[in-house]
Amino acid sequence: MAPLNTAKRIVVKIGSALLVDAETGELRLKWLKGLAKDIAAQKQAGRDILVVSSGSIALGRKVLGMPDGILTLEQSQAAAAVGQIRLARAYEEILEPYNIKTAQILLTLDDSTDRRRYLNSRATFTALLACDVVPIVNENDTVATDEIRFGDNDRLAAQVASMAGADVLVLLSDVDGFYTGNPKTDAEAKRIDVIENITPELEAMAGDAGTANAKGGMKTKVMAAKTAMQSGCSMAIMLGDVDQPLLALENGGICSWFMAHGDPQAARKQWIATMKPKGTLIVDAGAAKALKAGKSLLPAGVVGGQGGFLRGDMVSIIDENNAELAKGLVNYDAAEVNKISGRQTTEIKEILGYPGRASLVHRDDMVM
Repeated sequence: MAPLNTAKRIVVKIGSALLVDAETGELRLKWLKGLAKDIAAQKQAGRDILVVSSGSIALGRKVLGMPDGILTLEQSQAAAAVGQIRLARAYEEILEPYNIKTAQILLTLDDSTDRRRYLNSRATFTALLACDVVPIVNENDTVATDEIRFGDNDRLAAQVASMAGADVLVLLSDVDGFYTGNPKTDAEAKRIDVIENITPELEAMAGDAGTANAKGGMKTKVMAAKTAMQSGCSMAIMLGDVDQPLLALENGGICSWFMAHGDPQAARKQWIATMKPKGTLIVDAGAAKALKAGKSLLPAGVVGGQGGFLRGDMVSIIDENNAELAKGLVNYDAAEVNKISGRQTTEIKEILGYPGRASLVHRDDMVM
């Protein structure tokens, strides 16, 4: 059975060439409406959907009358600013008939590499999905520079899949899978339908060719697959320019699957377990019992903290007998922890002067 059929949370990446007509610069509304049917069907099946969408620069440059060819950074930023609002409105309009709510999230590379910003982004995804919203994600091209760019939305989609804990990532591409060579130039190239491991030999097969409006090629897709697989997420590369591509994939359509080892939660726990603690939280007997029952760590159960840790750092959680109970990513820095230890969650705003997270360490960010 294909991973899509058993998925609980899916990220779909859509490139500019699928969304925007290369000649007219207009949205391909017929194709987009087919995708809306797909999203509605997946939601009806009880699955969470996130969309990583290119297209803002391609739309904006048409509105601004910019010439064909490579744009300067400033031109790209201006085009993105104009196109992004049109792109967000298009998704809102095509999904509104299905009573599906949408939200726009714009990310830069710093949002995935900085621990605190990563946790903020992850919390936002969690909250939106809990509200039954479909997040529409794009790189923040209006402010991103070369130093802070993902560079292509394949890599961005893989990072989003990791942040959101998705178990399937679908890259809608201009090819129907991963080939042993470039099928456009190599008649002997063969598609590999299932890939269990990314070897140096397989990486060497990846080419760099992309479409006129796209930044990524097959090499970036392999990079995305590495990130996804390490996060417990299987990834499919398939031809996107078909009516209702997700339905086609669900029905056994042609593609290449990069198979994850394990599930997103297990992969995240494994990642946390390898990190070195930057400090310690000491908990009372009640909190120790709650942790063993699978609960998050709340301020009320904390006796105190040790070390100069910052928000998002790894901390060791110990009981009053100095026995280690767990490790986890902390939602407050050391100074804040010492202020709210032993206090109720409802008191956090009054003590710190601003509202904070309900838990010191959430159970999803903890390894016992």
